[in-house]
Amino acid sequence: MIHKNSLKLYLGFVLLQIFSSAAKAQEQPTRISIDSAIHATLEHNRQAAIAKLDQQAAIANYRKTDAAFLPDVTASYSAFTTNDPLSSFGFKLEQQVITANDFNPALLNHPDRTSNYNANITVKQPLVNADMWYARKGAKLQADMYAYDAERTRQYLVFQVQQTCMQLQLANDVTRVLEQALGTAKDAYRFTSDRYNQGLLQKSDVLNAHVQVNSMESDLAKAKSGIANASDNLGLLMGRPAGTIYQLTDSLVVVRAKSSETTVPLQRADLAAMQKAIDASEMMLTSVRMGYLPKLNAFGNFQYNDSRLAAFGANSYFAGIQLSWNIFNSNRTRRQVEMQTIEKNKLAEQFTQQKDQAQVELSKALRDLSDANIALKEQQLAVEQSQEALRILQNRYAQGLANTTDVLTAQTQLAQRELAFAQAKFSAQIAIAYINLLTTTTNP
Repeated sequence: MIHKNSLKLYLGFVLLQIFSSAAKAQEQPTRISIDSAIHATLEHNRQAAIAKLDQQAAIANYRKTDAAFLPDVTASYSAFTTNDPLSSFGFKLEQQVITANDFNPALLNHPDRTSNYNANITVKQPLVNADMWYARKGAKLQADMYAYDAERTRQYLVFQVQQTCMQLQLANDVTRVLEQALGTAKDAYRFTSDRYNQGLLQKSDVLNAHVQVNSMESDLAKAKSGIANASDNLGLLMGRPAGTIYQLTDSLVVVRAKSSETTVPLQRADLAAMQKAIDASEMMLTSVRMGYLPKLNAFGNFQYNDSRLAAFGANSYFAGIQLSWNIFNSNRTRRQVEMQTIEKNKLAEQFTQQKDQAQVELSKALRDLSDANIALKEQQLAVEQSQEALRILQNRYAQGLANTTDVLTAQTQLAQRELAFAQAKFSAQIAIAYINLLTTTTNP
């Protein structure tokens, strides 16, 4: 028979193994390719969804302007009852039941209660409404503007995914460098401790080596936090909950477009959207001005009248064409023209400002790329030199010809150069990706 304490100890051991396995499973990073991250972002990102809804709303607003050409048809069925002399006689006329006796003055002045049931179909057909035509053109341009906005949103989201993936790569590179540096620092600490135990080194050498290990461990913890932060940002872009650690299955290398643009193209989606907004504002201004012109519309009405419910005894119709001209409307049209003109001028100023700002950003990105390329070459050379310097010092240290401080300094210098090299690669790739974003032309 198993003793109770032994059973508890065994169950505790089993539970510990289960929790340890679960913790390891949770720490295991989720592997994801860059293309799948971009696809998930374009499919599930809320910013992309909002841009798409804005585009759909603009299309729906454009379709509302079909009223400039399509008829307006209204059907109604009404029931009336009255003893009003004029209405009672009119109901009988509409029902086509007037007799000679209805002209009796006593009946005309004091009619009995009279009921009328009216079925009515009314049709209004626009013919010439210049203001509505130009408003329709303006709505179409606004729909085009939101299409460009949605396309620019997708382009920017792709850039954000690339940027976040680069940050994730950089955090992993930093972690790798620090893990290697930590391993080297621990080896140096063990070697120093052994020499100290043999009476060949001083206590200060051991303490310096231990401080180096602690410093590397602290930096490594920060680097791993950087991986978690980049993973959370990537998950947010893809519309997924935070807390998952991602590991890229491929390395992101952004290649600059073949065209060496040094000026911002006006065909860029956001600038094209702004131009469409200006054109739409011009159309709306023209629409308001067209309000000064007369309007031509047709109308028609067909109806049944009867004294009984759901009966259709008498029918009649009338149709016509109406030419209307609002000669003076208290200067409302004039003030609308002024406001629309101001709005158009404001959009033109915003377009110029946006274009100039984009040019400044492109010039800066080009300079950043040039600086990053120079730093990349310098840091690569610095890493090679630091590696060689550390190798020489380690050999001299093993022979007792160099002190601990020199080795620790060389280790720190190599780690710094490797981190600077990783940062230079990151800066160069970010600059290329941003230049591509700034110079991308598109059609929605």
